[in-house]
Amino acid sequence: MEHIAALLLVIGCSNSMTECRELQVPVSVFETAEACTAERPFAMGDVQGQAEYVVAKCLAVDPALEDDYDQIVWNVRPDGSLEASLQISNVVVASNVTRPEKDFLRQQ
Repeated sequence: MEHIAALLLVIGCSNSMTECRELQVPVSVFETAEACTAERPFAMGDVQGQAEYVVAKCLAVDPALEDDYDQIVWNVRPDGSLEASLQISNVVVASNVTRPEKDFLRQQ
């Protein structure tokens, strides 16, 4: 089974950076971060013309959470920089540790 180490996210925006959308590229998952970084300029070239401004970023994938990621959260700032991360939306945290109840209201 191959593990994914990086995901290539490519975003196309209008010149004013007010309208942005994800652009599809031929290859978007990579076994190494280096492979993703090497492919990034070629992927950006593949989508040139689909948007006035194109920005791309390689996102690291934690192998332990590879199957749990279910969304990419991204934002393109007015200066054209891309902030992005992989997220897990349905995280369930459970604990079997019971805590004693405390009385935080004390009478003086």
